[in-house]
Amino acid sequence: MTHLNSLDVELAQELGDFTDDDLEVVFTPKECRTLQPSLPEEGVELDPHVRDCVQTYVREWLIVNRKNQGGSESCGFKKTGSRKDFHKTLQKQTFESETLECTEPSSAQTGPRSLHVLCDTSGKGPLTACDFDLRSLQPDQRLENLLQCVSAEDFERQNEEARRANRPAELFALYPSVDEEDAVEIRPVPECPKEHLGNRILVKLLTLKFEIEIEPLFASFAFYDVKERKKISENFHCDLNSDQFKGFLRAHTPSVAPSSQAKSAVFSVTYPSSDIYLVVKIEKVLQQGEIGDCAEPYMVIKESEGGKSKDKIEKLKLQAESFCQRLGKYRMPFAWAPISLNSFFNISTLDREVTDVEATVGRSSVGERRTLSQSRRLSERALSLEENGVGSKPTIMTITNFFKQEGDRLSDEDLFKFLADYKRPSSLQRRVKSIPGLLRLEISSAPESLNCCLTPEMLPVRPFSENRTRPHKEILEFPIREVYVPHTVYRNLLYVYPQRLNFTNKLASARNITIKIQFMCGEDASHAMPVIFGKSNGPEFLQEVYTAITYHNKSPDFYEEVKIKLPAKLTAHHHLLFTFYHISCQQKQGTSVESLLGYSWLPILLNERLQTGSYCLPVALEKLPPNYSMHSAEKVPLQNPPIKWAEGHKGVFNIEVQAVSSVHTQDNHLEKFFTLCHSLESQVTFPLRVLDQKISEGALEHELKLSIICLNSSRLEPLVLFLHLVLDKLFQLSVQSMVIAGQTANFSQFAFESVVAIANSLHNSKDLSKDQHGRNCLLASYVHYVFRLPELHRDLPKSGGSTPVPDPRYHTYGRTAAAAVSSKLLQARVMSSSNPDLAGTHTAADEEVKSIMSAKIADRNCNRMSYYSPGNNDVPNSASAPRPASKKHFHEELALQMVVSTGMVRETVFKYAWFFFELLVKSMAQYVHNTDKRDSFRRTRFSDRFKDDITTIVNVVTSEIAALLVKPQKENEQAEKINISLAFFLYDLLSLMDRGFVFNLVKHYCNQLSAKLSNLPTLISMRLGFLRVLCSHEHYLSLNLFFMNTDTAPASPCPSISSQNSSSGSSLQDQKFASMFDLTPEYRQQHFLTGLLFTELAAALDAEGEGISKVQRKAVSAIHSLLSSHDLDPRCVKPEVKVKVAALYLPLVGIILDALPQFYDFTAADARGGKNRSSGSDEEQEGGSAINQNVALAIAGNHFNLKTNGTTLSSLPYKQCNMLSADTTRNLMICFLWIMKNADQSLIRKWIADLPSMQLNRILDLLFICVSCFEYKGKQSSDKVSTQVLQKSRDVKARLEEALLRGEGARGEMMRRCRAPGNDRFAGLSENLRWKKEQTHWRQANEKLDKSKAELDQEALISGNLATEVNLIILDMQENIIQASSALDWKDSLLGSVLRVLVNSLSCDQSTTYLTHCFATLRALITKFGDLLFEEEVEQCADLCQRMLHHCSSSMDVTRSQACATLYLLMRFSFGAVSNFARVKMQVTMSLASLVGKAPDFNEEHLRRSLRTILAYAEEDTAMQATLFPTQVEELLCNLNSILYDTVKMREFHEDPEMLMDLMYRIAKSYQTSPDLRLTWLQNMAEKHTKRRCYTEAAMCLVHAAALVAEYLSMLEDHSYLPVGSVSFQNISSNVLEESAVSDDTLSPDEDGVCSGRYFTESGLVGLLEQAAELFSTGGLYETVNEVYKLVIPILEAHRDFRKLTSTHNKLQKAFDSIINKGHKRMFGTYFRVGFYGSKFGDLDEQEFVYKEPAITKLPEISHRLEAFYGQCFGAEFVEVIKDSTPVDKTKLDPNKAYIQITFVEPYFDEYEMKDRMTYFEKNFNLRRFMYTTPFTLEGRPRGELQEQHQRNTVLTTMHAFPYIKTRIAVIQKEEFVLTPIEVAIEDMKKKTLQLAVAINQEPPDAKMLQMVLQGSVGATVNQGPLEVAQVFLAEIPADPKLYRHHNKLRLCFKEFIMRCGEAVEKNKRLITVDQREYQQELKKNYNKLKESLRPMMERKIPELYKPIFQVDSQKRDSFHRSSFRKCETQLSQGS
Repeated sequence: MTHLNSLDVELAQELGDFTDDDLEVVFTPKECRTLQPSLPEEGVELDPHVRDCVQTYVREWLIVNRKNQGGSESCGFKKTGSRKDFHKTLQKQTFESETLECTEPSSAQTGPRSLHVLCDTSGKGPLTACDFDLRSLQPDQRLENLLQCVSAEDFERQNEEARRANRPAELFALYPSVDEEDAVEIRPVPECPKEHLGNRILVKLLTLKFEIEIEPLFASFAFYDVKERKKISENFHCDLNSDQFKGFLRAHTPSVAPSSQAKSAVFSVTYPSSDIYLVVKIEKVLQQGEIGDCAEPYMVIKESEGGKSKDKIEKLKLQAESFCQRLGKYRMPFAWAPISLNSFFNISTLDREVTDVEATVGRSSVGERRTLSQSRRLSERALSLEENGVGSKPTIMTITNFFKQEGDRLSDEDLFKFLADYKRPSSLQRRVKSIPGLLRLEISSAPESLNCCLTPEMLPVRPFSENRTRPHKEILEFPIREVYVPHTVYRNLLYVYPQRLNFTNKLASARNITIKIQFMCGEDASHAMPVIFGKSNGPEFLQEVYTAITYHNKSPDFYEEVKIKLPAKLTAHHHLLFTFYHISCQQKQGTSVESLLGYSWLPILLNERLQTGSYCLPVALEKLPPNYSMHSAEKVPLQNPPIKWAEGHKGVFNIEVQAVSSVHTQDNHLEKFFTLCHSLESQVTFPLRVLDQKISEGALEHELKLSIICLNSSRLEPLVLFLHLVLDKLFQLSVQSMVIAGQTANFSQFAFESVVAIANSLHNSKDLSKDQHGRNCLLASYVHYVFRLPELHRDLPKSGGSTPVPDPRYHTYGRTAAAAVSSKLLQARVMSSSNPDLAGTHTAADEEVKSIMSAKIADRNCNRMSYYSPGNNDVPNSASAPRPASKKHFHEELALQMVVSTGMVRETVFKYAWFFFELLVKSMAQYVHNTDKRDSFRRTRFSDRFKDDITTIVNVVTSEIAALLVKPQKENEQAEKINISLAFFLYDLLSLMDRGFVFNLVKHYCNQLSAKLSNLPTLISMRLGFLRVLCSHEHYLSLNLFFMNTDTAPASPCPSISSQNSSSGSSLQDQKFASMFDLTPEYRQQHFLTGLLFTELAAALDAEGEGISKVQRKAVSAIHSLLSSHDLDPRCVKPEVKVKVAALYLPLVGIILDALPQFYDFTAADARGGKNRSSGSDEEQEGGSAINQNVALAIAGNHFNLKTNGTTLSSLPYKQCNMLSADTTRNLMICFLWIMKNADQSLIRKWIADLPSMQLNRILDLLFICVSCFEYKGKQSSDKVSTQVLQKSRDVKARLEEALLRGEGARGEMMRRCRAPGNDRFAGLSENLRWKKEQTHWRQANEKLDKSKAELDQEALISGNLATEVNLIILDMQENIIQASSALDWKDSLLGSVLRVLVNSLSCDQSTTYLTHCFATLRALITKFGDLLFEEEVEQCADLCQRMLHHCSSSMDVTRSQACATLYLLMRFSFGAVSNFARVKMQVTMSLASLVGKAPDFNEEHLRRSLRTILAYAEEDTAMQATLFPTQVEELLCNLNSILYDTVKMREFHEDPEMLMDLMYRIAKSYQTSPDLRLTWLQNMAEKHTKRRCYTEAAMCLVHAAALVAEYLSMLEDHSYLPVGSVSFQNISSNVLEESAVSDDTLSPDEDGVCSGRYFTESGLVGLLEQAAELFSTGGLYETVNEVYKLVIPILEAHRDFRKLTSTHNKLQKAFDSIINKGHKRMFGTYFRVGFYGSKFGDLDEQEFVYKEPAITKLPEISHRLEAFYGQCFGAEFVEVIKDSTPVDKTKLDPNKAYIQITFVEPYFDEYEMKDRMTYFEKNFNLRRFMYTTPFTLEGRPRGELQEQHQRNTVLTTMHAFPYIKTRIAVIQKEEFVLTPIEVAIEDMKKKTLQLAVAINQEPPDAKMLQMVLQGSVGATVNQGPLEVAQVFLAEIPADPKLYRHHNKLRLCFKEFIMRCGEAVEKNKRLITVDQREYQQELKKNYNKLKESLRPMMERKIPELYKPIFQVDSQKRDSFHRSSFRKCETQLSQGS
């Protein structure tokens, strides 16, 4: 352990030193809103309680900080802000897909298009169509040194140097940060306790005036909540009187304080609602007369009128002036007006916002899981109004009408009634007179800081500029509900509300009554205190205040609010004095203004407690006796002389008193507790008076214990308000030993239990918020900011004995200056991080722990209990020294109490363990700080007993967690919370205690949990959460990194390895490299925490069972966040540090590789059109599901895709493991890539060199998935979030499918394609998404819409860089593999895998940066392994060609030039190596053909440029000039050019699917002699069909392709199990025989390069057939599926592939099930004849086709489609659809127009065919003949009377049978038959009879259907119905003998018809319900009537027909040859 080399020492120092303590104790001054803190008045000796309160409010916060925090945890990007500028350091990556998007819209065509027609019907293939010469083009720039000879090594070195340049250092900076849901290690810093402010609203008074201005007016404003019937703010007094009017009052205003001049106020509203009103009340100076009389002038006179009114006004002014001088200090009510704030508190936001406000104030409706961001947001301010939709823009409110005050309705009760009426429109206005006036207010939400503002106590708030005259006033709020925010400022206010006085029975003199209110500190008049707050424009404080007067009212109501600043020290002398006066308004000679009526008073204290509430006081009519204030007015003892009372001492004066105080608790329990505590601390005299009881000294201890227990019974609000003080006191009691009456009293247990009870009730309250760890926010902020070690008071004897000498060992726990601590040696640090798992070093400790654990139970409890006996607490305790009574350490006491608690207390302690843990940690930190133990070794800092306690606590908590988990589900969350709090506790202990000790605790925890929990997911989940917290420690690296250096690692105790030392050194070396990447026991010993974490990860990945995927996500997320924190840690910036850190994580690589089979398969999830990300429409994207290059690879047996094959991973036992979700997989892969990026590259190469090939292939498989996983998704979805959301919702389905798909070869692959997004079968998936609200991502995904362009660009920039960086890491890794393994012989299989990864990366959307490097690597590969490449890796080579060609058509010059160079090099090497050029030529040609067919965004211009560039290379290549190579290249290029010509054609038909398919069909046909190319084009057609959802046609294309392959295979080898060429496919489709045209003379299979494709193998054939079957099944042709598998099964049997046989038979079973279940419900195609007429159509003119459309296509649909399409081509005015189906006469058509005739046709069968075509499917499959009917009359009208109605039946024969490889087939033959009227009648009657027969025999019977058919048959009103037909054709025997047979046939038809009708009527009788009886009788009647009418006609036979048979003339049977009859007959016989 001591051999650390120097590098390690340096690194360790960089990572943050250890011995310095991590925790420092900091005192931070409290932020004070006001310039001076709010304090009681000076010079008064305060009560101990008030003193304590004030001290609590002003003292500094004591915070324990982590010095190095900002280390691995909250550094880097976790700090917002730094991420903002990060993107500026990135280079913009260019992606072709995005450059294309910009240019596309411009090329959209407008205007009519010309129609392109296929003209060259000559048999020549398109190869002749090489229109223009390549040489006419200008080649691109060539790469200079392409053809120079460089050694492979140099080439690789140059490539590597280029790759390593300009790479971003931090991979995780590019990766979206981890999901907060899992981030348990983030402990939110609690909000700092501060004064509660609700929503602050600034109200400015702009104007207040009436029609006439004659006197001063005074306004007061207040908020009222109508719904709660409560005044919710104090009054704000304000007046806008002019100087003239102020002058009227000068005599009555001694001075004007600036604070009284405010015109704007800040109101606060905690619970906004639509029921809040701002009420303004206006008063005027008292004058003679009722309010109505005084208001009269305001209502009638207008100042503007001038003249007379002007004089009146002057008169009124003079009058007012005289009243002001005389009665200036009295007021009278005048007017009022309500202002609804409804529009201000925007209602739509209220619902949301009330819950939010409640969360800030306490009530958390969101439940506990509030995310961090939410709680952060709320902490920033108590929900500011901007968030509530309240504009910060000020609202101007204008009021033009005031209500006159009613003298008898002034109380608040009346006001609420008025307001309730006011809400109902117009009723109030009718009842109350209004006064016109103008009030303008500006209302806005108050800014955070407002200059020049005063608190309710008139203290200036910062910032405060002295020079401003008018301040803003903050108005105190009276919230409607409790606000749970502890007091933090001194506030001591009293509000007095006189309400009502009843002097009705009083002497006549009492009429205009006012009350003078004073706050007295004695009984003398001079004792009135100036503590009453003044109103507007007057002094700040007054000694007295008068209420407003109601004229001539003996029992007035008052609405005055008197606000008083309470003195801090109250005595029995303080009281409120009320003096009642009558004011005489008229000036009478010799009388004073006031005449005294009486007195009343209210003592402020009752039993030394503040009196508040409502009182009804008696009024004394004479001068009060001395010492009156010592008693309350109601209970004054009898005096001599007696006091004269009004109403005989009854209460006549109602008053309410309310206090808003942070000193007076106004709660009995708290009051008692505080009083008793103070009696212990200071000298008091006994008996003590507490509330209404007296307590003697002896009873003190008992009473105090009682009051401690009762604390929790106090109301929650006062408890919360005084929480800080209560807890301080309780903690004080727990360590302070008290001597009471000579006995030592110990309160610690009671105090502790009370704290526990309080914690419990705070946590259980629904009204208080919790953070995401379930910590109560109030307690959290208490511990964090407020808690400090209790200061011990000296024991004060309460019994007058001698004072004991204070203990010299006392520390007064004050502040000690933080001592600077010198850094200790590294040695000490290593020692203290001693690790419990290091073998040998810690056995002693372990033993010790064991012995302690066993001893504990025995000796500890009994001794501890004796500890509570009152006098003797020095009982020696087991081994430790006696604990001195006087000095208890808080942390020891707390730990002890936790250990010895029992029952409910114990349960609660562990339920809310976090609180006690944080208290422990904070007190330990202070203890270390105060005792200066920071220098001492950690082992000796804390006593052994304390360590034992901690061990016990951890063990108990662990078993508590286990116990909770075994209970039913609802306890799980609780267990998780306790688990996390335990983890945080140990995390903190790592900074305080000996680390070996803490690691031991961790080990115990893990072992104990494993022992007690059987459910694996839960166990892993718990331990993961726990470890995740520990690993977030800022010294995590230092705790783990010490023994990193392999040479210096301590000797391993593991015998197996040491015993091998004797064997050769090299094998040991090898083993060493291999083992570095595995999780070995040695590793776990040396790196304790990381080892534990990896063990959990491995267990999670390996586990099965319910809910495991969530656990896997957790495990991966833990590792991911850990790595990401290292990556972004400023201490790890240096590469050498990163290498070290990466080395720590090497075992993760092994774990990841083992989990490979469980990875989510991104290759399957990606929807790429033909493996080429199409940026086209949705429709195009769906196509991604058809045939794909991946499929191709899989088919060819080259295991392209991990999950689908058995062989790449054949190394693995086939274990059905739990699949990881997409996110989990992605996070795990980014970790793997991070290690690969940062680990030592030479180490990685050595490791690779040692690996077996199986493992290497695994790594490559992993890289392969990585490529697809991190593919750049483009700007549209640049935020990963939205893609992740989709993936999450797909995961469930994916998992289901994984089970179906694993190991099913091409068919599985196909299935995977089909599940690509956008494929309509799974359309529902994304819909479900929006309901999964619990997915945190959804919200973000939606927010994407609101992102600005800049943000989107920035995200695209970052994700582009991520994609590039990831791919470059993968490329580095591949280079490492290539270089490390080049010496070995098995590189062949490896090369294929490497190429696979490269090809996959080329098929993703890549940046030009990556492509440049990728092509360089490819060129290096070609030069290095050229021969191998062409010999072994044929399929890869073909893929490579296709990808390169694709990039040759790129619009980016850089990419094009790279791709051309690489392609040229490939050709050159293939020519040189084995003269194998023919094969490459073939591959390139095929690749181009498939590219042309598939890629929608393919650009032939660019490709032509590239071909020209390759030609240029060939011409400039001097070395090759002598060979045939240049000419061969030219020939190849010419071929390619001609294929491009086809593309141009295809582009033209892009809009016309039928023409496009015809062209592709034509191209495919022209390649009849080149099977590879024909196959490619057939696949292209299949791809196109699938995009259009023509699954049957797509399947047919594949069947044709399979037949082609079968022809080839049967020539090559003669296996009985293979199909014999295309003949074997006849049962699937008769059309397949076309493929047999490939005869021996046109193809020799041995010729090189021909038929070498991957499909021309047995597995290729099976793959094609499986895909075809899949598509047939999608298209609903289940019978064909069977035929296809008939060909597949023999091959599978021959290969003994039983797994595939299983799945094949499964599919067959499904197909047959579908046939049985769906029956007649299946839908097949609908067919139409389409004829084109007009020269505009070119070749199509006069051509007829049969179109196959999807089932249930209506005629108007196809008609509209074709009309619209050709309308676009020729202009809508030139296109006409012929509506009927009569033959078209060309001469009558307009030659300038294009005509389309569309007719619905039905399949037509001869009678003999019907015998074979029994089922519905057979009648819809293999169709070549179709029929349509045209009715006509000989006069030319289409319809006529029955006897003249003829019908023409037309039968069309097509060139091929449907379904075919295209959806329209030309008509090659047309036959017509004409039916005479009687034949038409026979047809009709047969149809009717058939309908009846079907309706009768339907199972289950359908009454509605039956009745409908019956009604049409026997209904009386049926026009041209059966009866009419009979009357027309059967009434007489026809004159023409030729018609006899028809006549007879019709007669027989009627016979059957009437019989069927009878059956139907009977059947209906059985089906009907009661209410249909009448209807049935009607039917029966009609039926009988019809039967009677028909009988004579049906019974009349034609005698000639019944003559002997040989006389019949054969001519008469002529019509029987008409197939039209046969058809109908057979239909009839079938139906019946």
